[in-house]
Amino acid sequence: MKRLFLILLLIIGHVCFGQSDMVFKEANALYNQGKYQDAIDMYESILDNGVHSAELYFNLGNANYKLNKIAPSIFYYEKALQLSPSDKEIQNNLAFAQNMTIDAIEEVPEVGLSKFMKKAINILGFDGWAIMAIIMMLFFVGLFILYYFSFTTQRKRMAFIFSNLSLLLMLISLAFAFQKYNMVQKDRPAIVFSQETEVRSEPNLRSLEAFKLHEGTKVQVLDTVNNWRKIKLTDGKTGWVASNDIKLLNTF
Repeated sequence: MKRLFLILLLIIGHVCFGQSDMVFKEANALYNQGKYQDAIDMYESILDNGVHSAELYFNLGNANYKLNKIAPSIFYYEKALQLSPSDKEIQNNLAFAQNMTIDAIEEVPEVGLSKFMKKAINILGFDGWAIMAIIMMLFFVGLFILYYFSFTTQRKRMAFIFSNLSLLLMLISLAFAFQKYNMVQKDRPAIVFSQETEVRSEPNLRSLEAFKLHEGTKVQVLDTVNNWRKIKLTDGKTGWVASNDIKLLNTF
């Protein structure tokens, strides 16, 4: 019975994938005909069925860009880049879309040890650093056994040195894995969808307006209180915006 259920799930999944592929091709045909809004509607119907891909988000970005819809085009290019971060075509089109935004926000450069540590941690993902920690642990165990059963002083010394080095690298990899996990958890990017939104000093309409933002600007979400979200810009400014004025990128 269990096997039959799994077979049925596979068949249903295959049928759904085939239907989505057909809809995707039809949407591409509409796009090539210049019917961009019709193409967008069909692309979004694929998303509604739970199908996600870099190519789908990229085409959605292109279609919205053709209609001069700044926020949706940047949003979908960013989504595509999340799934395919090294794709140059996505990066280039995102840059073109970002040129249409109004807000010119300078990024505060990181310097010193903080910059070095961030670059080092970003070399691998959370899984990569976890695997590295396991590999180093195995090296440590193997070298410790070699040290224990060695009879010559030179071999014992070499095994001792490299076993301690392996232990150190294991601890560093483990620390980097946890740090990378925390970075990913705290990373909550969003795109401003409102044509113009007022950023306030507190999460209520009675508070003072700190500054204004316009559609397409990318922000980091720090906190949520009722229908308000605390955001941070790349230049370090923070404030509160209405939740409906922005759209989170990390939701699929």
